[in-house]
Amino acid sequence: MSRRRAAVTDWTIAVGIAAALLTGGLSGRAATDLDPLGYVLLVAAGLALAARRRAPVPVLVVTGLCAVGWQAAGFDVPAVAYLFAVYAAVRAGHRRLTIVVSVAMLAALPFAALVSLHDLGEAFTRARSALELAWLIAAGAAGEALRQAERRADEAERTREETARRRADEERLHIARELHDSLTHQISVIKVQAEAAVHVARKRGEEVPESLLAIREAGREATRELRATLEALRDDGTAPPQGVGHVPELVERARASGLDATLTIEGARQDVPAAVDRTAYRIVQESLTNIARHAAAATASVRIHYRPDGLAIQVDDDGRATPGAAPTPGVGLLGMRERVTALGGRLRAEPRTEGGFTVQAELPVDRTA
Repeated sequence: MSRRRAAVTDWTIAVGIAAALLTGGLSGRAATDLDPLGYVLLVAAGLALAARRRAPVPVLVVTGLCAVGWQAAGFDVPAVAYLFAVYAAVRAGHRRLTIVVSVAMLAALPFAALVSLHDLGEAFTRARSALELAWLIAAGAAGEALRQAERRADEAERTREETARRRADEERLHIARELHDSLTHQISVIKVQAEAAVHVARKRGEEVPESLLAIREAGREATRELRATLEALRDDGTAPPQGVGHVPELVERARASGLDATLTIEGARQDVPAAVDRTAYRIVQESLTNIARHAAAATASVRIHYRPDGLAIQVDDDGRATPGAAPTPGVGLLGMRERVTALGGRLRAEPRTEGGFTVQAELPVDRTA
């Protein structure tokens, strides 16, 4: 049930109970000085039920006090609102507290009725007609039954999710084994044969055909991509997630490989959702990897900007990309775009006007969530 629909239902029930209590109070009532207070308490008890989902214990106390109050004012009206409050409190899991409050209610009602009747026997009779033990047990039993049903439904849902997750993990590992068994050997053979052919040609002083160099490079790239794919498939999520805090390590590794890489972090550092944190790390990682593999760049800059509404990442290099050359959408670039799109962000990956390549990502963060 949606929140708005639940609110409408709660208010409908509350207004209906308030109207019923007020009607019962008006029927056959002689005017006294305490009537205005009694009518207010009748209406208040009914309207308080509108908050029974959000605050079941306060509603239980309020409806109980209202029932005691209108009994003291001389109103012989059943404590219907209190029964609804008992049901809501037990359903929310407050069984012991509900029992304590209900015992206090059963003890207080006769004394409250005694204020207006001045006869102990009649006071007990009126109190019993206002709130019988059987009514209390029925209301509490209904709340407990529904609570148990909801708990079993939640457990069943968790079981289904765990079963689906386990099957997905098994399927993921099965795919990883199939890829490893069927592709790793063949790609390794292609790579080794191409490397050997290039080595032999150069050793003989022959010119290495471009097609052979392309095969060798494709073999290397396929090996790297397959290794990364297998690692992703075998990742069971137990390893600690890497995020923006690990980006300096990526930049240091890029420097160690000979690339003049710099890192700039702007804005006040703040916590971001785990998905945004991981995506930012992957964007920087993939960008630096592509620079090392394809860009033939001497320098690279990584800039991370913390904004009030999100996180901005920009990775630039001075490689051989030119404005007129459209980038070839590789697996890494497609993966970045999918990650960013899934978060509702934007990604630009294109050659720079001054030469080189730029990757710019904007990852939104909902601070009100």
